[in-house]
Amino acid sequence: MNSPFTGGATEMVREPREFSFRKESLEIVYHSWKCIDTGRLFTTDELDQLNITQIHNKYREKHNIPFPDQIRSIRKKYGLSAAKMSDLLGFGINTWRNYESGEVPQVSNGKLIALAADPEEFLKLVAMSKVINERELKKTLSRVERIINEEMESEENLLKHYLSFTSHGPNVYSGYRELGLDKLLYMIIYFAETVQPLKTKLNKLLFYSDFLNYKKTGFSISGSNYAAIDLGPVPEAYDTLFDYFNRNNWIKIEYVDFKNRENIGEMFVRNPDRQFQQELFNKAELNSLKYVAEYFKSMSTRELIDFSHNEKAWKIKSREKSAIEYDHAFELSIG
Repeated sequence: MNSPFTGGATEMVREPREFSFRKESLEIVYHSWKCIDTGRLFTTDELDQLNITQIHNKYREKHNIPFPDQIRSIRKKYGLSAAKMSDLLGFGINTWRNYESGEVPQVSNGKLIALAADPEEFLKLVAMSKVINERELKKTLSRVERIINEEMESEENLLKHYLSFTSHGPNVYSGYRELGLDKLLYMIIYFAETVQPLKTKLNKLLFYSDFLNYKKTGFSISGSNYAAIDLGPVPEAYDTLFDYFNRNNWIKIEYVDFKNRENIGEMFVRNPDRQFQQELFNKAELNSLKYVAEYFKSMSTRELIDFSHNEKAWKIKSREKSAIEYDHAFELSIG
Protein backbone atom coordinates (compact mmCIF):
# COMPACT_ATOMS: atom_id res chain seq x y z
CA MET A 1 0.00 0.00 0.00
CA ASN A 2 1.45 3.37 -1.08
CA SER A 3 0.62 6.57 0.77
CA PRO A 4 -2.05 8.70 -0.95
CA PHE A 5 -0.26 11.77 0.47
CA THR A 6 3.32 11.18 -0.70
CA GLY A 7 3.26 7.95 -2.69
CA GLY A 8 5.76 6.56 -0.18
CA ALA A 9 5.79 3.69 2.27
CA THR A 10 3.03 2.91 4.78
CA GLU A 11 2.49 0.59 7.72
CA MET A 12 -0.61 -1.04 9.17
CA VAL A 13 -1.80 0.37 12.51
CA ARG A 14 -4.07 -1.67 14.78
CA GLU A 15 -5.24 -0.11 18.02
CA PRO A 16 -8.17 -0.49 20.41
CA ARG A 17 -10.82 2.18 19.91
CA GLU A 18 -14.32 2.73 21.21
CA PHE A 19 -17.21 3.51 18.89
CA SER A 20 -20.84 4.36 19.56
CA PHE A 21 -23.47 2.21 17.88
CA ARG A 22 -27.13 2.71 18.72
CA LYS A 23 -26.10 4.73 21.76
CA GLU A 24 -23.85 1.97 23.09
CA SER A 25 -20.07 2.07 23.41
CA LEU A 26 -18.24 -0.86 21.79
CA GLU A 27 -14.48 -1.48 21.66
CA ILE A 28 -12.90 -2.93 18.52
CA VAL A 29 -9.43 -3.37 17.05
CA TYR A 30 -9.44 -0.38 14.72
CA HIS A 31 -7.45 -0.77 11.50
CA SER A 32 -5.84 2.03 9.50
CA TRP A 33 -2.78 2.74 7.38
CA LYS A 34 -0.07 5.16 8.49
CA CYS A 35 1.96 7.24 6.05
CA ILE A 36 5.60 6.84 7.12
CA ASP A 37 6.61 10.27 5.78
CA THR A 38 3.80 12.35 7.28
CA GLY A 39 2.48 10.20 10.13
CA ARG A 40 -1.07 10.70 8.85
CA LEU A 41 -3.58 7.89 9.16
CA PHE A 42 -5.97 6.80 6.43
CA THR A 43 -8.24 3.86 5.61
CA THR A 44 -9.44 2.02 2.53
CA ASP A 45 -12.88 0.67 1.68
CA GLU A 46 -11.66 -2.78 2.74
CA LEU A 47 -10.49 -1.55 6.16
CA ASP A 48 -13.66 0.51 6.65
CA GLN A 49 -15.71 -2.65 6.07
CA LEU A 50 -13.57 -4.64 8.50
CA ASN A 51 -13.98 -1.96 11.19
CA ILE A 52 -17.75 -1.73 10.67
CA THR A 53 -18.07 -5.53 10.70
CA GLN A 54 -16.34 -5.67 14.08
CA ILE A 55 -18.74 -3.08 15.52
CA HIS A 56 -21.79 -4.96 14.26
CA ASN A 57 -20.41 -8.30 15.47
CA LYS A 58 -19.76 -6.98 18.97
CA TYR A 59 -23.28 -5.54 19.12
CA ARG A 60 -24.88 -8.79 17.92
CA GLU A 61 -22.86 -10.82 20.40
CA LYS A 62 -23.76 -8.52 23.29
CA HIS A 63 -27.49 -8.77 22.61
CA ASN A 64 -27.63 -12.35 21.23
CA ILE A 65 -28.86 -11.11 17.87
CA PRO A 66 -28.64 -13.77 15.11
CA PHE A 67 -26.15 -13.22 12.30
CA PRO A 68 -27.08 -13.05 8.59
CA ASP A 69 -26.03 -16.67 7.93
CA GLN A 70 -28.25 -17.84 10.77
CA ILE A 71 -31.17 -15.71 9.62
CA ARG A 72 -30.95 -17.16 6.11
CA SER A 73 -30.73 -20.72 7.41
CA ILE A 74 -33.78 -20.25 9.67
CA ARG A 75 -35.96 -19.27 6.73
CA LYS A 76 -34.60 -21.98 4.43
CA LYS A 77 -35.16 -24.59 7.12
CA TYR A 78 -38.87 -23.79 7.14
CA GLY A 79 -39.09 -23.44 3.36
CA LEU A 80 -40.61 -19.96 3.47
CA SER A 81 -39.96 -16.80 1.48
CA ALA A 82 -38.42 -13.72 3.08
CA ALA A 83 -41.72 -11.89 2.64
CA LYS A 84 -43.66 -14.67 4.38
CA MET A 85 -41.20 -14.75 7.29
CA SER A 86 -41.63 -10.99 7.67
CA ASP A 87 -45.39 -11.44 7.71
CA LEU A 88 -45.36 -14.26 10.24
CA LEU A 89 -43.20 -12.31 12.68
CA GLY A 90 -44.96 -9.00 12.14
CA PHE A 91 -42.05 -7.24 10.41
CA GLY A 92 -42.23 -4.86 7.47
CA ILE A 93 -42.40 -6.45 4.02
CA ASN A 94 -38.68 -6.14 3.22
CA THR A 95 -37.35 -6.33 6.77
CA TRP A 96 -36.39 -10.02 6.80
CA ARG A 97 -34.68 -9.67 3.43
CA ASN A 98 -32.67 -6.73 4.74
CA TYR A 99 -31.64 -8.73 7.79
CA GLU A 100 -30.42 -11.56 5.56
CA SER A 101 -28.37 -8.99 3.63
CA GLY A 102 -26.59 -7.81 6.77
CA GLU A 103 -28.71 -5.10 8.37
CA VAL A 104 -28.49 -5.41 12.17
CA PRO A 105 -31.95 -6.06 13.68
CA GLN A 106 -33.23 -4.03 16.57
CA VAL A 107 -32.83 -5.94 19.84
CA SER A 108 -36.54 -6.80 20.07
CA ASN A 109 -36.64 -8.16 16.53
CA GLY A 110 -33.40 -10.03 17.15
CA LYS A 111 -34.94 -11.82 20.11
CA LEU A 112 -37.97 -12.79 18.04
CA ILE A 113 -35.75 -14.17 15.26
CA ALA A 114 -33.74 -16.15 17.82
CA LEU A 115 -37.01 -17.55 19.16
CA ALA A 116 -38.10 -18.54 15.66
CA ALA A 117 -34.92 -20.60 15.24
CA ASP A 118 -36.37 -23.14 17.68
CA PRO A 119 -38.90 -25.23 15.70
CA GLU A 120 -41.12 -25.80 18.73
CA GLU A 121 -41.31 -22.06 19.42
CA PHE A 122 -41.79 -21.31 15.72
CA LEU A 123 -44.66 -23.81 15.70
CA LYS A 124 -46.43 -21.68 18.33
CA LEU A 125 -45.80 -18.49 16.33
CA VAL A 126 -47.22 -20.05 13.18
CA ALA A 127 -50.27 -21.41 15.02
CA MET A 128 -51.06 -17.90 16.29
CA SER A 129 -50.50 -16.25 12.91
CA LYS A 130 -53.34 -14.43 11.16
CA VAL A 131 -51.48 -13.70 7.92
CA ILE A 132 -51.58 -17.07 6.15
CA ASN A 133 -54.58 -18.98 4.88
CA GLU A 134 -55.71 -22.34 6.21
CA ARG A 135 -54.03 -24.34 3.44
CA GLU A 136 -50.67 -22.63 3.98
CA LEU A 137 -51.07 -22.96 7.73
CA LYS A 138 -51.56 -26.74 7.57
CA LYS A 139 -48.63 -27.12 5.17
CA THR A 140 -46.29 -25.04 7.32
CA LEU A 141 -47.36 -26.72 10.57
CA SER A 142 -46.77 -30.14 9.02
CA ARG A 143 -43.31 -29.13 7.81
CA VAL A 144 -42.29 -27.70 11.18
CA GLU A 145 -43.49 -30.82 13.02
CA ARG A 146 -41.42 -32.97 10.64
CA ILE A 147 -38.36 -30.78 11.30
CA ILE A 148 -38.82 -31.23 15.07
CA ASN A 149 -38.85 -35.02 14.69
CA GLU A 150 -35.86 -35.02 12.35
CA GLU A 151 -33.78 -32.78 14.61
CA MET A 152 -34.45 -35.00 17.60
CA GLU A 153 -32.97 -37.97 15.72
CA SER A 154 -30.15 -36.17 13.89
CA GLU A 155 -26.59 -37.21 14.82
CA GLU A 156 -25.35 -33.92 13.38
CA ASN A 157 -27.55 -31.92 15.75
CA LEU A 158 -26.47 -34.06 18.68
CA LEU A 159 -22.85 -33.36 17.77
CA LYS A 160 -23.49 -29.63 17.46
CA HIS A 161 -25.28 -29.69 20.81
CA TYR A 162 -22.26 -31.41 22.38
CA LEU A 163 -19.89 -28.85 20.89
CA SER A 164 -22.13 -25.95 21.96
CA PHE A 165 -21.00 -26.41 25.56
CA THR A 166 -17.86 -24.48 24.62
CA SER A 167 -19.55 -21.88 22.41
CA HIS A 168 -23.16 -20.80 22.51
CA GLY A 169 -23.77 -19.41 19.05
CA PRO A 170 -21.61 -16.99 17.07
CA ASN A 171 -19.19 -15.09 19.29
CA VAL A 172 -15.55 -14.08 19.59
CA TYR A 173 -14.57 -17.74 20.15
CA SER A 174 -16.24 -18.95 16.95
CA GLY A 175 -15.24 -16.07 14.71
CA TYR A 176 -18.85 -14.83 14.74
CA ARG A 177 -20.04 -17.83 12.76
CA GLU A 178 -22.30 -20.67 13.77
CA LEU A 179 -20.43 -23.96 13.56
CA GLY A 180 -20.78 -25.18 9.98
CA LEU A 181 -19.97 -28.88 9.84
CA ASP A 182 -20.38 -28.84 6.06
CA LYS A 183 -17.80 -26.09 5.67
CA LEU A 184 -15.41 -27.75 8.10
CA LEU A 185 -15.76 -31.02 6.19
CA TYR A 186 -14.93 -29.42 2.85
CA MET A 187 -12.03 -27.50 4.36
CA ILE A 188 -10.62 -30.90 5.36
CA ILE A 189 -11.32 -32.24 1.86
CA TYR A 190 -9.58 -29.22 0.35
CA PHE A 191 -6.42 -29.81 2.37
CA ALA A 192 -6.63 -33.57 1.75
CA GLU A 193 -6.53 -32.79 -1.99
CA THR A 194 -3.83 -30.12 -1.88
CA VAL A 195 -1.58 -31.05 1.05
CA GLN A 196 -2.45 -34.58 2.27
CA PRO A 197 -1.57 -33.64 5.86
CA LEU A 198 -1.15 -35.73 8.94
CA LYS A 199 -3.70 -34.99 11.67
CA THR A 200 -1.47 -32.64 13.66
CA LYS A 201 -0.66 -30.61 10.56
CA LEU A 202 -4.31 -30.58 9.48
CA ASN A 203 -5.29 -29.03 12.81
CA LYS A 204 -2.88 -26.16 12.18
CA LEU A 205 -4.07 -25.67 8.58
CA LEU A 206 -7.65 -25.36 9.82
CA PHE A 207 -6.59 -22.89 12.52
CA TYR A 208 -4.64 -20.69 10.13
CA SER A 209 -7.43 -20.71 7.53
CA ASP A 210 -10.13 -19.69 9.99
CA PHE A 211 -7.98 -17.08 11.72
CA LEU A 212 -6.57 -15.64 8.49
CA ASN A 213 -10.07 -15.21 7.11
CA TYR A 214 -11.10 -13.46 10.33
CA LYS A 215 -8.06 -11.20 10.07
CA LYS A 216 -9.18 -10.16 6.59
CA THR A 217 -12.97 -10.03 6.97
CA GLY A 218 -14.00 -10.16 10.64
CA PHE A 219 -15.47 -13.67 10.19
CA SER A 220 -14.06 -17.19 10.45
CA ILE A 221 -14.82 -19.73 7.74
CA SER A 222 -16.12 -22.71 9.70
CA GLY A 223 -17.25 -21.26 13.03
CA SER A 224 -14.94 -23.67 14.86
CA ASN A 225 -13.55 -22.97 18.30
CA TYR A 226 -9.82 -23.44 18.80
CA ALA A 227 -7.82 -24.24 21.90
CA ALA A 228 -4.10 -23.94 22.63
CA ILE A 229 -2.58 -27.33 23.48
CA ASP A 230 1.06 -28.45 23.63
CA LEU A 231 1.19 -29.18 19.90
CA GLY A 232 -0.26 -25.78 18.98
CA PRO A 233 -3.77 -24.53 18.20
CA VAL A 234 -6.38 -27.19 17.43
CA PRO A 235 -10.16 -27.26 16.84
CA GLU A 236 -11.91 -28.09 20.09
CA ALA A 237 -13.05 -31.73 20.23
CA TYR A 238 -11.22 -32.38 16.96
CA ASP A 239 -11.05 -36.15 17.51
CA THR A 240 -14.83 -36.25 17.90
CA LEU A 241 -15.28 -34.21 14.72
CA PHE A 242 -12.83 -36.26 12.66
CA ASP A 243 -14.36 -39.52 13.89
CA TYR A 244 -17.82 -38.27 12.88
CA PHE A 245 -16.66 -37.43 9.34
CA ASN A 246 -14.76 -40.72 9.04
CA ARG A 247 -17.63 -42.90 10.28
CA ASN A 248 -19.93 -41.32 7.73
CA ASN A 249 -17.38 -42.09 5.01
CA TRP A 250 -17.00 -38.41 4.10
CA ILE A 251 -13.25 -38.48 4.54
CA LYS A 252 -10.71 -41.29 4.68
CA ILE A 253 -7.99 -41.65 7.29
CA GLU A 254 -4.98 -43.69 6.26
CA TYR A 255 -2.42 -44.83 8.81
CA VAL A 256 1.22 -44.12 8.04
CA ASP A 257 3.89 -46.25 9.71
CA PHE A 258 6.98 -44.13 10.36
CA LYS A 259 10.06 -46.21 9.75
CA ASN A 260 12.58 -46.34 12.59
CA ARG A 261 9.95 -44.89 14.94
CA GLU A 262 7.51 -46.52 17.32
CA ASN A 263 4.45 -44.57 16.22
CA ILE A 264 1.87 -44.36 13.46
CA GLY A 265 0.46 -41.18 11.94
CA GLU A 266 -3.02 -40.49 10.65
CA MET A 267 -3.12 -39.00 7.15
CA PHE A 268 -6.29 -37.41 5.78
CA VAL A 269 -7.13 -38.17 2.16
CA ARG A 270 -10.17 -37.36 0.08
CA ASN A 271 -12.89 -39.96 -0.34
CA PRO A 272 -13.05 -40.53 -4.13
CA ASP A 273 -16.83 -40.05 -3.99
CA ARG A 274 -16.51 -36.55 -2.48
CA GLN A 275 -15.26 -33.57 -4.45
CA PHE A 276 -14.41 -30.18 -2.95
CA GLN A 277 -17.53 -27.99 -3.13
CA GLN A 278 -16.21 -24.57 -4.10
CA GLU A 279 -19.68 -23.01 -4.18
CA LEU A 280 -19.96 -23.35 -0.38
CA PHE A 281 -17.26 -20.71 0.08
CA ASN A 282 -17.11 -17.04 -0.83
CA LYS A 283 -14.15 -15.46 -2.63
CA ALA A 284 -12.38 -14.33 0.55
CA GLU A 285 -12.70 -17.79 2.10
CA LEU A 286 -11.32 -19.50 -1.00
CA ASN A 287 -8.40 -17.07 -1.01
CA SER A 288 -7.69 -17.88 2.64
CA LEU A 289 -7.69 -21.62 1.98
CA LYS A 290 -5.42 -21.25 -1.05
CA TYR A 291 -3.01 -18.95 0.79
CA VAL A 292 -2.67 -21.33 3.75
CA ALA A 293 -2.24 -24.41 1.55
CA GLU A 294 0.52 -22.75 -0.48
CA TYR A 295 2.23 -21.17 2.53
CA PHE A 296 2.47 -24.36 4.59
CA LYS A 297 2.47 -27.15 1.99
CA SER A 298 6.21 -27.77 2.07
CA MET A 299 6.53 -27.25 5.83
CA SER A 300 6.89 -30.41 7.91
CA THR A 301 4.54 -31.14 10.79
CA ARG A 302 7.31 -30.42 13.31
CA GLU A 303 8.15 -27.14 11.60
CA LEU A 304 4.51 -26.11 11.58
CA ILE A 305 4.13 -26.90 15.27
CA ASP A 306 7.14 -24.72 16.04
CA PHE A 307 5.80 -22.00 13.73
CA SER A 308 2.44 -21.98 15.54
CA HIS A 309 4.20 -21.72 18.91
CA ASN A 310 5.40 -18.26 17.86
CA GLU A 311 1.84 -16.98 17.53
CA LYS A 312 0.87 -14.61 20.33
CA ALA A 313 -2.51 -16.33 20.59
CA TRP A 314 -0.86 -19.64 21.45
CA LYS A 315 1.65 -18.11 23.85
CA ILE A 316 -1.09 -16.37 25.84
CA LYS A 317 -3.44 -19.35 26.01
CA SER A 318 -1.12 -22.38 26.09
CA ARG A 319 -0.49 -22.38 29.84
CA GLU A 320 -4.19 -22.93 30.62
CA LYS A 321 -4.77 -24.81 27.34
CA SER A 322 -7.82 -22.59 26.96
CA ALA A 323 -9.98 -21.36 24.09
CA ILE A 324 -8.51 -18.72 21.78
CA GLU A 325 -10.45 -15.55 20.99
CA TYR A 326 -10.51 -14.74 17.28
CA ASP A 327 -9.44 -11.15 17.96
CA HIS A 328 -5.94 -12.63 18.26
CA ALA A 329 -6.15 -13.17 14.50
CA PHE A 330 -5.16 -9.53 14.03
CA GLU A 331 -1.74 -10.47 15.47
CA LEU A 332 -1.36 -13.49 13.16
CA SER A 333 2.11 -13.83 11.63
CA ILE A 334 0.82 -14.56 8.11
CA GLY A 335 -1.35 -12.56 5.75
